[in-house]
Amino acid sequence: MAEERVRGVRRGPGRPREERVTGAVLDAVVALVAESGMGALTMDAVAARAGVSKPAMYRRWSTKQDLIIAAAESRIGPLTVPDMGDFRAELRAVLTARARAYRLPGVDRLLAGVIGSAAEAGAERGAYRDYTARVMSETRHLLERGVERGDVRPDVDIDAAATLVAASLVFRMVGEQRQPDDALVESVVELIGRAVAVRP
Repeated sequence: MAEERVRGVRRGPGRPREERVTGAVLDAVVALVAESGMGALTMDAVAARAGVSKPAMYRRWSTKQDLIIAAAESRIGPLTVPDMGDFRAELRAVLTARARAYRLPGVDRLLAGVIGSAAEAGAERGAYRDYTARVMSETRHLLERGVERGDVRPDVDIDAAATLVAASLVFRMVGEQRQPDDALVESVVELIGRAVAVRP
């Protein structure tokens, strides 16, 4: 009994260990994809790379699809931009944060894999839609806040505008195989800002 208590003290609370396992697995996914592409991504390979058991992985992610989405969200997840009083400044902040994340090693292949996996037979498309909705939620919020503040037109199609914002960087990276840079960010801010601005 005393020995069990000592082991418990040494092991510490469960949450830090859970976080370490989760972090190790998601890092392993990104590293494997960066090195060898999505074809190298198997549950066995991830478990070996992360140094964890497959049961530990399956307790967290029941499918490979869940794991891919979790890895993507660990690099490209929701973000929050404070009210800056100007839609363009807020949009620039979103795009700058996204472009910085997209330049991280392996993220280009990972997002290409997420897009490809969503089209595979048997894919739970709702899971991908939910992920993209979370990623794009702040852009929608900025547009809605701009409408309330008066610097975004109230007749703007929020969904269409948010899609254009997100697609600009992702297509540059995945489709054109080029890094989204500051020049692209400024161009998108100017184009979207001009399109949605309240007209004098």
